[in-house]
Parts: sequence; structure tokens; C-alpha cells
Amino acid sequence: MRFHPDQLQVLLVFTKEDNQCNGFCRACEKAGFKCTVTKEAQAVLACFLDKHHDIIIIDHRNPRQLDAEALCRSIRSSKLSENTVIIGVVRRTDREESSVMPLIAAGFTRRYVENPSLMACYNELLQLEFGEVRSQLKLRACNSIFTALERSQEAIEITSEDHIIQYANPAFETTMGYQSGELIGKELAEVPINEKKADLLDTINSCIRIGKEWQGIYHTKKKNGDNVQQNVKIIPVIGQGGKIRHYVSIIRVCNGSNKAEKITECVQSDTHTDNQSGKHKDRRKSSLDVRTLASRTSEVGSQRRHSSMARIHSMTIEAPITKVINIINAAQESSPMPVTEALDRVLEILRTTELYSPQFGAKDDDPHANDLVGGLMSDGLRRLSGNEYVLSTKNLQQVPSSINTPISLHDVPPRIARAMENEEYWDFNIFELEAATHKRPLIYLGLKMFARFGICEFLNCSEPTLRSWLQIIEANYHSSNPYHNSTHSADVLHATAYFLCKERIKVCPAPLTQCRGHWPYWWPVPPGSESPWALTGSLRSSFEAAGKRRRGYGTGSFTEERFQSRKQTLDPVDEVAALIAATVHDVDHPGRTNSFLCNAGSELAVLYNDTAVLESHHAALAFQLTARDDKCNIFKNMERNDYRTLRQAIIDMVLATEMTKHFEHVNKFVNSINKPMAALEVNGEVNRDEEAINTMLRTPENRTLIKRMLIKCADVSNPCRPLEQCIEWAARISEEYFSQTDEEKRKDLPVVMPVFDRNTCSIPKSQISFIDYFITDMFDAWDAFVDLPELMQHLDNNFKYWKGLDEMKLRSLRPPPE
Repeated sequence: MRFHPDQLQVLLVFTKEDNQCNGFCRACEKAGFKCTVTKEAQAVLACFLDKHHDIIIIDHRNPRQLDAEALCRSIRSSKLSENTVIIGVVRRTDREESSVMPLIAAGFTRRYVENPSLMACYNELLQLEFGEVRSQLKLRACNSIFTALERSQEAIEITSEDHIIQYANPAFETTMGYQSGELIGKELAEVPINEKKADLLDTINSCIRIGKEWQGIYHTKKKNGDNVQQNVKIIPVIGQGGKIRHYVSIIRVCNGSNKAEKITECVQSDTHTDNQSGKHKDRRKSSLDVRTLASRTSEVGSQRRHSSMARIHSMTIEAPITKVINIINAAQESSPMPVTEALDRVLEILRTTELYSPQFGAKDDDPHANDLVGGLMSDGLRRLSGNEYVLSTKNLQQVPSSINTPISLHDVPPRIARAMENEEYWDFNIFELEAATHKRPLIYLGLKMFARFGICEFLNCSEPTLRSWLQIIEANYHSSNPYHNSTHSADVLHATAYFLCKERIKVCPAPLTQCRGHWPYWWPVPPGSESPWALTGSLRSSFEAAGKRRRGYGTGSFTEERFQSRKQTLDPVDEVAALIAATVHDVDHPGRTNSFLCNAGSELAVLYNDTAVLESHHAALAFQLTARDDKCNIFKNMERNDYRTLRQAIIDMVLATEMTKHFEHVNKFVNSINKPMAALEVNGEVNRDEEAINTMLRTPENRTLIKRMLIKCADVSNPCRPLEQCIEWAARISEEYFSQTDEEKRKDLPVVMPVFDRNTCSIPKSQISFIDYFITDMFDAWDAFVDLPELMQHLDNNFKYWKGLDEMKLRSLRPPPE
């Protein structure tokens, strides 16, 4: 809103044009103000009512000639003078300073001790312009804002930091059944606290206390005692001292047709997990074509995917470096030994250098693929724009002084516990956990998975610290995002944990010389102990069962032979880094792509130079939030070098989720992991080749490639989930892209992905293009390394489902009901 008029108007009231009057006239001319001089008191009020001056300067030096105080009162009697600044010019005197209270009582804003100097008058006008006048102009503008609030059909409430009502518009008063002005200074009664209510209040407070908006369903009481369910958006307002001084609540009462209400009722119902699974099955049965499309004959399925190892041998993702490596490999076959060895060194250099980005040719017949590649793999069109998209990240720097942690994992409500029963299996349904936890799945799943993997023991932190950390991380995910919210983070965490438990990747215990006090499984025993490997007493009970179930380890002694026979790929620090990176990889995601932020000139895009904007922000913010408060600092007890190693691994994995380097990471994995492994396995000497494979995989460079590939596959594993989950994820990401396109059009920004127009987009085509361009080759490579038949079968079924919808010329998520 514009506060300042083009030219300020000043009214001078002097009975004669003396030096003081002339000084103010010249000062107005110098400042560019429009000046009017009036000598007769009777004409002052009429002149003011005609021109509505911003400043009135009245000569108060000669009360006999001009009763300045009476004149000021007469001006103030008009409501139009409410935002006018009135100055009284008084005589300079050597006597004791007199009180200004009579002037203030008469309506004067301030006084001016006579000084006819041009600069003195000019300085006075400048101070008025940038002080009292500007404040009054803002107050004048507030009148129009309050008029809009008073006439708004949405119920609006403004409370203090102590939640005392400061303002409520008529719509709010009507909604709650109160009379005008009756609510001011009061606090509305709430529904009696129960477990669900307390949980909701924790969620709300964890958001608004750090300056984040919260939106959701809330219950309160009307004046007559009736409970009312409201769709509420609570917006913290930063005031003096950078602290939250007010909260603005925008409220809509839920009714029977309200979509949010129906979702909430579903979330808050006591339906068991198996009943919810039944609902998914019922939805599939209600559509004749869903089952048909998802269960084609094996001949059709074989056309979609061949043996992974066979495909690895023939896979050529056409990056220039791939062609170079193929030429060198061909030259090695007919070269003498010195040349072959030299070329081996060349290949080692090429495989550890950033030369793996592919080149794409435009495909005019596939606009969905073009938009996906362009939208996900670029940092924007760099077009200058007057629009600016600013993320509300300034207020994220403050961590709440008192963090409300959830209940212990041992006391999880039965419904949530049931929803997490199958978390070790790939078909685990994250949406059931989302519903059971009221859109807070990350903290509960995180607690269970981190306990299963012994993360607290590795980090040497307490369970309350971990709980606080998970809560602050989840609070900084935007629940309003259709896709990039804490449910997506929990889903990626689940996939990461699933991959870490696969035989090829499983972490082996560190040898005796590498054991530290915080490693959870095997401890160096005191001198004189009979066993060189033994569980400590404090950890035996918590890790006997977990160790047997997850690792296949027993209790008691651990022989050197057993250790040598279990050479897995990753180290314990890699496992911890992967789980933490999965948890934080999209924290504070705004629901917009990097390209959008760059085109909009957002603060984050400027901060990170339009390069890996969101991924850099996710990684940086995760460590900022962690370090701000000891209560949630899971790294505080680590040794410096261990912490730096872990931190770098986490950052590297989060940055690997950036799609602009997708094909670079896949290419490096194929050429540095898949193809060398395939070549070694062809020889047929199992023992020697297994040792060579283990040696190759455990180099620092290759472990990094494996971790990057692991989190990348976990991040975009939606097409490999069971069909109903795949459809739900497709709906959510499509809605997020639709919303971005809508905003780009509203703000006249470049439309990054034009095909994602909610009125014309074919969701089946977008899914087919995404699977073809990004998923198939990456998961073939990952499957060849890890062995994931279940995921690949889901991928086949889901691809056929989307293909079937596309062949039926449908643009929707599902075929029409039978």
C-alpha cells in the first residue's frame, strides 16, 4: 500500500507575515511542499476542510492577536483532522522552561521555539515529514485496511503474544455468537484437553513459536457452549525487538461439504489399520480397469524389463564420457600390458571427475518429457522479473526455548503402533501412519527406525534429545505442501532404511582397532576379559534382539573368522549419515522447484547463486536447527573429527537429491560400480572375485557413489511402491506442480513446466515420461547392485497401469467407475 501523497500540504496561520512566517514559506519551497498562508482565524477551519492539509503551523506567540489553543481545538473538533499534524510556534524565552501540557491538551502535536532561520525551519519540516507525518499517513492507511477487515466475510481474530484477543471483526463475532466489542481483552474457552487435543496444540505451538504459519482443523467453543470445528490459519506477526507480538487467525467454520473437514474426520476416527487397508482394496475393486491394467500377462511384463545384469552390459546413457570410456575399454583389449595399465589409470581418473552429465536432444513428440527434463534439471530461465518470491526463512533461525517432545516410543498410542508394525517391509503404507499421527509421521517412524539402527548409541545422545530433534525437523516441513511435506520425508526414510538392510549394503561392525565408545554393537573389553568381542552390559538388553533380527548377529564372542567373512559395503558412519540425510533432505521445502525460485528472484536463489538452491538450503537449515538448542543437538557429544566426517556425508547425500545432476550420478554409478562388478563376475572365480568386488566397493569414492544412489532412489521411489500408494503420490506431486503453474501465471513468471496445467494435463502421460526418463535406468542399475525384485515388479505393474490409462485417452488418476 502506498503511504505518501505526491506532495505534502502545509497551512501557515500567522496574523502577519514576519520573519518566522517567511522562514517557513521558504522552507516549504525548498522541501517541495505546497504552502498556504492564512492571516484570519475565521478562515482557517474552512481552508483546512477544503484542502485537508497534512501539517498546520499556528503562531502561538501573541495570544492577544490570535487564540492559538482555541483555534487548534476547533480544528480538532473535525474528524478530518484525526491524522493531521499541528505545530504551535512559541516565543524563545530566558525564563524557566514551561510545560507543554496545555498545548497537548489543546490538540497540538508538538511545539516549535521561534527561529526564523531557513535551515531551522527546513529541518523542522523534514523531521515532521519523516516522523509524525509518516506515522499519521500509516495510520490513515490503516483505516482502509480495517474497513476491509470489518467488511470481510472471513472471520479474523488478532491476539497478543499471550493469546488475549486484541481485535475481532464482525464476521468472527457473529461466528462465535458474541456482541460487538464483547471479545476484546478476553481469551476464548477451549475444548477440554485430551490426548489428541494436546498433540495438536504441541504441533501448533512448535510452528507458530518459531514464526511459521500453521493451517489445519481446530476446535473451540462458542459463547453458548457449543463446540465448533474451524479451518484455521494462524500467522505470527513479528514486532518490536524481532519477537512475535501478535497472532493473526483467519478462520472458516467447517461444514458438511468441507473437504478439509472430511479428511480430519478420517484422520481422527478410530478405524483400525486393517480397515484402512480394506478401503484401499475396495477402491481398487470399484474400478474394473485398475486390476486389469495392473495384472497383464507375463509376456507383456517381460517387454517392460529384461534381466538387470543383461541391461547393464548394454546400457548406454549417452554422455560424452561414456563414449570415451567405451573407446578406452575397446583399446585395452588389443594393447600391450604397459598401455593397458596406463589406460587403467586414465579410467580411474575419469571415474572420479565430474564428467558425467549427459546431453539431451529435444523430443518434440513428448512435451511431458521435455518439461520434466527442463523443469527438474535446470536452475530457471534467468529472466529478470519485477516479481519477487520470498521464502519465510528469516524466522526459522529461532529455535523454541522450550521444546515439547512427544511421548516415548514405548508409550506410542495403539493405533500408531499398529500403523508401524510392518515398517521393515517394502509394502509398508506410509499414508496409514500419516492418518494415525495427524500428519506427523516423521517423528514416530524416525524414533522407531533410529532405535532399530542404534543411532542414539552411535551419536552418544539421549532418546529425549533425538525426540526433540525429530520434532524440530518435522515442524519445519510445510504440512500445507501436497507432496514435499513430512510424509514424503518419512517415506524416503523408510526406503533408505529398507535399502540399508539389503545384503549387499548391510553395515558390518567395525574391527576392534576401530571401535569407539559410541559404537552400539561391539565394544573393546577391559584387559583380562576372555572374549575380544563382547556386548557391554548396558547395551546387551537393547541390542540382542535387534542385532539378531537385523544383522544376524548373536551374543557372546565374535571371532576374527566371522568378522572376515562379513565384508559389507558401507561403514557405520555411512548408515547414520544416510538415515539423517533422508530425514532432513527436504526440510522447509516451499513446494516450488529450483527453477521457479530462480525465476522469481527469491532470497534463497540469490543466497545460493541460483545453484542447488533448495538442496543447499535443506542441508544448511538442518544443521542450523540442530545447533541452536542443546535440547535437540544430536551431535553435541561427538568428537570433532567424527562430527566433520558425518556432517560432510550428510551434506553430500542431501545435495545428491538435486535433479540437475541426476544423470551424472547414475552414469558414474553404472560406469564405476555396475560395469566393473559385471566384468568381475563373468570370470567365474567366485572367492577371488568376491574379494576383488569388496575391495572395489569399499573405496571412499565408490562408497560415496553408493550413498548418493541410495538416497536418490529412496527420494523418487514412488513409482516402485504398490499401485495405490503410487497413485496417491502421483496425485500429490501433480497438485504441487499445478499450484506452481498457477502461481507462475498469476505473477507473470516464466512457466517452467507448461504441461502441468490443471485444466489440460494428462497425469498418466506425465508419469510415463517420468518413469521412462528418470526411473527405469536408475532402478535397473540399483537393482543390479542390490537385488530388488519386489520393487521392479511394482514398477512394471505401475507403468502398465499408467500406459493403460493413456491408451484409453484418459487424463485422470483412475479410470471411470464401472
